[in-house]
Amino acid sequence: MKVISLKNDDKIIEQCDFSRNKYINEALDYHNKIQRNKLLEKILKKESSLVSKESIKVLKEFENIEGID
Repeated sequence: MKVISLKNDDKIIEQCDFSRNKYINEALDYHNKIQRNKLLEKILKKESSLVSKESIKVLKEFENIEGID
């Protein structure tokens, strides 16, 4: 476990419903989840763009199959 030293505004700390330690841990966990989601979104967009041309090619091949207009 790492120790972090912070200077906080008293007004912000007074709004905490529970211990500062728990509050900060939950805030860091929440922030980490947001960052992981942003990274995942970036990866998925990149991968999606990589396969989009191939997907269009496959779709055109299906359209050329006899009986499909």
